[in-house]
Amino acid sequence: LFADLHAYLDNMKAPWELLKLRTQYYETVIKLLLQTVGVPLEKLKFVRGTEFQLSREYTLDVYRISSLVTQHDAKKAGAEVVKQVEYPLLSGLLYPCLQALDEEYLKVDAQFGGVDQRKIFTFSEKYLPSLGYAKRIHLMNPMVPGLTCDKMSASIEDSKIDLLDDPETVKKKLKKAFCEPGNLEKNAVLDFCKHVIFPLLHGEEFSVERDAQAGGNIAFSNFSALSASFADKALHPADLKTAVAVFINKMLTPIREKMSEPEMAKLVEAAYPSSKLKLNKQKQEAELTVGRLDMRVGKIVRVRQHEEAENLFVEEIDVGENEPRTVVSGLAQHYHLDDLCDRFVVVLCNLKPAKLRGILSNGMVLCASR
Repeated sequence: LFADLHAYLDNMKAPWELLKLRTQYYETVIKLLLQTVGVPLEKLKFVRGTEFQLSREYTLDVYRISSLVTQHDAKKAGAEVVKQVEYPLLSGLLYPCLQALDEEYLKVDAQFGGVDQRKIFTFSEKYLPSLGYAKRIHLMNPMVPGLTCDKMSASIEDSKIDLLDDPETVKKKLKKAFCEPGNLEKNAVLDFCKHVIFPLLHGEEFSVERDAQAGGNIAFSNFSALSASFADKALHPADLKTAVAVFINKMLTPIREKMSEPEMAKLVEAAYPSSKLKLNKQKQEAELTVGRLDMRVGKIVRVRQHEEAENLFVEEIDVGENEPRTVVSGLAQHYHLDDLCDRFVVVLCNLKPAKLRGILSNGMVLCASR
């Protein structure tokens, strides 16, 4: 299923006028990717959501399920899939309802997805029987984390490898990937080896080329052997990253060659007009004014020392919302804890949330010196 209507509803990730072009692009690259790993395409069938989701019967069922689902259940079901914003649109609440109904209208026996889909699967099992439709089987696989070890995101360029990335870009992204020596618990490159590379090798060995000083070339017949070598620090992160880059580039070569053909290149540019996006970004940057800053006066209701940084305080600041905001500030060198509690401060509230030494900070306390 190409969920083109879903993509539009999810905070308008895909502009309506580009939906058809993007589904054509994805159909092409998915077929190429499957052929590259040896998957037969004879029984593969692509369906676009808008082929059946705009029908009279489907629309009536959307109204029926909307009369049963609470706002709480809809928001909870889409929490890991639908883009979360401070003031969600109604379209995002409809998303889980549509995905549940898709099971019935596609007449499928099962739905397969990542573990981030589990809440929508639970939602489907709860509400489809209420409409007189049967429950479906739900299958899930682990989520491969992004190269930064957070969730892979289309908006974070270095968190993912694009199918059309050139060989040098693949190498650069992997070079920056989080791969701490000996760390098996949080390691994006190792996870990629476990969930992608070794399943595709079908029993063949995974080779890592190394200088003689580093021990020479080495091959691993399974992931357990590779992870054990990495845990013992016999396998260095740089050597592992290089080997993974070689594997990915080899797999992507036929896709790049096909998509570089004039007709395919035209499709890519039409579906993802990079020049227009670049111009829009430049226009937005040119229009940056102080009026776009959301600055509010807030009261610090609680403050504590950051557990992992002597120069950081963690403040809970009331800026007129349902709950105080957590803000991490480098104020420890300038103030005592007692000086800040119950104090009024100016907070910049529309900064992108960022983790500072493990704690998510949702704003910035503004200060001035004289």
